[in-house]
Amino acid sequence: MNQHALKNKKPEKYRNILEAAVRVFARKGFYHAKVSEIAREAGVADGTIYLYFQNKDDILINLFEDEMKRIIDNMRGEIDAESDPLEKIRRFALAHLALVESNKDLAEIIQVEIRQSAKFMKEYRNEKFYEYLDLIGTIVAEGQTQGVIRADVDPGIVKRAFFGALDEMSRFWVLSSKRKYDIRAAAREISDLFIRGITA
Repeated sequence: MNQHALKNKKPEKYRNILEAAVRVFARKGFYHAKVSEIAREAGVADGTIYLYFQNKDDILINLFEDEMKRIIDNMRGEIDAESDPLEKIRRFALAHLALVESNKDLAEIIQVEIRQSAKFMKEYRNEKFYEYLDLIGTIVAEGQTQGVIRADVDPGIVKRAFFGALDEMSRFWVLSSKRKYDIRAAAREISDLFIRGITA
């Protein structure tokens, strides 16, 4: 039986392993974590892990894909609730930064630990990340169509610059022992800086 069929047959155990991996990676770091520690945290035998995943890198990639799908779905819900593209930008910023507050372990993995995987950084084609970026690009293009965002800005550049600002703020919070800025205030300031620069 192939891996895909096994994942579909036992989603609860698969999910338990990924949730255990979040805790172990956040506590030990990806580089130092062992598959046996993830198995122990999940309450399964070491061999059970390999029914679902090839190795530790594969666990990390599956974890990232699963969580990014959930994040993208949630973000679509947030921005679809607004009709004004500029308000969509503000909502995107707040929802993105709120991820750090809602799940610090997961935020640490996405911000820090995932960059420790050579397989992830060199071999993995990060389709989910591009899909996430495209949500921003679509908002910018929509604003241009409505005439509220300047026609001369490039959505491809804006989406990367906007994400970069949010990503850096998120990483700053993950790596800091104390949060220096309020999430709502930071989201408002970052989004307003970009809005002022791209508004028609």
